[in-house]
Amino acid sequence: MKKRILVVEDEEKLRRVIELQLAGAGFDVDKAATAEEGLRVVDRADMVLTDLRLPNMDGLEFLNLIRRQNAVVPVVMMTAFGSVETAVEAMKAGATDFLLKPFSLDHLMQVVHKALEMRALRDENRQLKAELGRRYEFDNIIGRSPAMQEIFAAIERVAPSRATVLLTGESGVGKDLIARAIHFHSPRKDRPLVKINCTAIPENLMESELFGYEKGAFTGAQSAKPGKFEQADTGTVFLDEIGDVPAAIQVKLLRVLQEREFERLGSNNTRHIDVRLVAATNQDLRAALEQGTFREDLYYRLNVVPLNIPPLRERKQDIPFLANHFIHKLAPDTGSRVEAITDPAMEKLISYHWPGNVRELENVIERSLVMASGTQLDAGDIKLESAPRPRAQSDAPAFLPPGMTLDEYEQELIREALRRADGNKSHAARLLGLTRNALRYRLTQMGLES
Repeated sequence: MKKRILVVEDEEKLRRVIELQLAGAGFDVDKAATAEEGLRVVDRADMVLTDLRLPNMDGLEFLNLIRRQNAVVPVVMMTAFGSVETAVEAMKAGATDFLLKPFSLDHLMQVVHKALEMRALRDENRQLKAELGRRYEFDNIIGRSPAMQEIFAAIERVAPSRATVLLTGESGVGKDLIARAIHFHSPRKDRPLVKINCTAIPENLMESELFGYEKGAFTGAQSAKPGKFEQADTGTVFLDEIGDVPAAIQVKLLRVLQEREFERLGSNNTRHIDVRLVAATNQDLRAALEQGTFREDLYYRLNVVPLNIPPLRERKQDIPFLANHFIHKLAPDTGSRVEAITDPAMEKLISYHWPGNVRELENVIERSLVMASGTQLDAGDIKLESAPRPRAQSDAPAFLPPGMTLDEYEQELIREALRRADGNKSHAARLLGLTRNALRYRLTQMGLES
């Protein structure tokens, strides 16, 4: 479609020259001698080319009125040399570019094409963000089981806030998908989402990757570089595998969460940021607390809103929906003719224990699509891992006192250790083979720390 450009210029000869040039280049042109005339047709313009000084209206005022009616249209200001400072102010107020009079027609066309290209990029960016947001709507996250419906309800409640969320669950359950859904259902959905995989960053590079560095901070730092947290300013940081963060970095993360501030490596300049943190782990952080590998204060800062994503074997009613979703998603990419899955094949999927969870199911479906020759996936097309499902031995002798749970037995052992140690926590911790901090944590859980 031909682009339409609105030319607002009170000098009739210049207005006519611009009109002829743009029309000759294949554009539709609307023209106006005053701002008031221009405002009547600005809604249909793909671009506005306007003089900075117009009868009865200041250029900045005209720009603000354009923005109220058409917030996305690029506006190029034409101005005489003596008004360059005003033109710069217009750029700060939202103008796309400016032309100094007198200008050549070639230069005019360069500026016009550049402004339209910038609009096309912005429109494409908005469209991609909208599509990405739709991808993480609940309808596109497969989970019909009651457990997943509870997760979706929790996302709806927590997403509008800036509360820190800690996602836990086995590898492959979809923590990444849930983290992105939280971001795209939040007021920050149009701001950056920066994912940081803590296991993928070497320990000696983690500080500079997360918090950035200044020029000369270390050998090879030839220029300053912002870190991941700066890149996510006003948006969301997704810290995946938070349990693998080394102790030195845990201290800095705690400061970011508490104070919203940090320093780049090699700098004393404190920087303030506004980020929302979503963390994920497949580890038991409480066990890491007891072992002394994870800071207790950081754990409680992260664990504001805990969400545990159940493994696939505990929500098998989701498997048929997931399997059909992956067939329709992957069949075009693999060149497969498969359109459906047979009942025996579905029974085979449901009876499997899925140690790799949803990620493993997707891989199995993709492999099956590649190998299948018909239009339906049958049981013989589905190749599963041969490892047997772990089974509990019903004839194993009981090793807990009758009628007592593991938690109750543990608490009784702790009370007995305190009695033998006459209340001395350090001595009781040694009797139990625990650190003092680990014992304090368990006593807090029991309500006995005081």
